[in-house]
Amino acid sequence: MAATLTAPAPEAPARTVPHPNRGGWRSRWPLLPLIATVLLPALPYGFAGGGGPGVGPADIASGIAVLVCVGRLLYLRQRPLSGAAALVLGLPAVGFAVATVTAADPAAALPGLVRYLQVFVLVPAAVCLLLKDAHGFRIVAGALVVLALVQGVVGVDQYVTGTGASYMGEEVRAVGTFGPSDIMGMATVVAYGLLAAAAFALRTPRNAPAWLRPAAAVVAVGLIVPLALSFSRGVWIATALALLVALSMTGRRQALTSLAVLGATGVVLVGGFGIGSEMIAERAASVTQVTRAPDRSVNDRYTMWSAAGSMWREQPVAGVGLKGFPAHRDAHASIGLSSGSDTAGAGQEFRRQALLSPHNMYLLILSEQGLIGLTAVVGSWAAILVGAVRRLVRARSRGHAAVDCGLVAVALMTWQSVNFLYSDIGGPTTVLGGVVLGLAAWWALAEPGKAGTA
Repeated sequence: MAATLTAPAPEAPARTVPHPNRGGWRSRWPLLPLIATVLLPALPYGFAGGGGPGVGPADIASGIAVLVCVGRLLYLRQRPLSGAAALVLGLPAVGFAVATVTAADPAAALPGLVRYLQVFVLVPAAVCLLLKDAHGFRIVAGALVVLALVQGVVGVDQYVTGTGASYMGEEVRAVGTFGPSDIMGMATVVAYGLLAAAAFALRTPRNAPAWLRPAAAVVAVGLIVPLALSFSRGVWIATALALLVALSMTGRRQALTSLAVLGATGVVLVGGFGIGSEMIAERAASVTQVTRAPDRSVNDRYTMWSAAGSMWREQPVAGVGLKGFPAHRDAHASIGLSSGSDTAGAGQEFRRQALLSPHNMYLLILSEQGLIGLTAVVGSWAAILVGAVRRLVRARSRGHAAVDCGLVAVALMTWQSVNFLYSDIGGPTTVLGGVVLGLAAWWALAEPGKAGTA
């Protein structure tokens, strides 16, 4: 039998496997305005605020992020926010609009309307639209950690060298690059970074490099130092509660272990090395002394709170109007209110800073926007927080890869909700509140396929 010759089959062309990082940043360039919004507050305070222009570089970057969203929606015809997300994020705009229209001077209220829409509606919506997946979420959260590290290093140096803001007669208060006029700026960004780093240490992303978890833990523990040296009681309370909530979402054993490590770290840093031990102890003790012999700052705060309540009782439905608190303050505050707070140090001469807000976001909204505004804003925030917690519980039970993002979202949203009991908006870090709100809203309201993937 003659042998049959068979021509060899043509060799299949080699399959090209795309590199996972190839083109990654080209598809993620819309995140750049968000990253800039997070990092630009680190610029020296005199450039971004503190007597300078009311619009800082971070505000400009946030505006670019909003414009990028608008352009992508118009050009790419992508599906905008879901109905639930649009309702939750857009609800506060109702209260803002009503408070502006019903204000005694609507023209004077317009700058307040723009600011509130920027921080509580437009920037959070832009974050939700620009984040494609959990990886983008981690990039923005990582930028918060970088900002916290920069400000924390500057703050610790201020304490060590005696070049910080004036506190108890010494220029030792850590304020970072924000200056004494924005006394809580550094504390705020350090708290954001600490919570994000702690969440990544507690639930490290899958397939992350081996060094990420210990590095995140070291960063979280290290940021305790500048946070303590900020001497900001409200930030301490908010950070402690947010950490407890995050730990409770990780399981009993890990929570107890982490609490033991944090407690030992605090004892070593404050007790062993004596880092601001006396001042920190005195400041912490003053938290429990608000009803007997409070210091002047506490007395002023209570007086401002009372004034805010009086404004609301006078205009319970729509409030006195956006930006109306300063104009109505003297008519509702007692004579015990001081004319302002003293600020000095950190490269700034002595200056008297007027008290123009109650240092309580909820009372500020109640006084200026009434029950309509408070219901809309608090209802929106509560929906985001509850939705974030529910999705995190569900993600843990199903073993989703993005549990770390859920921990970050819940911790940051808890911190913001608690800290607003002792602060309100103002200063270069204000826009960061919108980014934090957007991160939490993305986790709580994004489509399950986006929030649940790595």
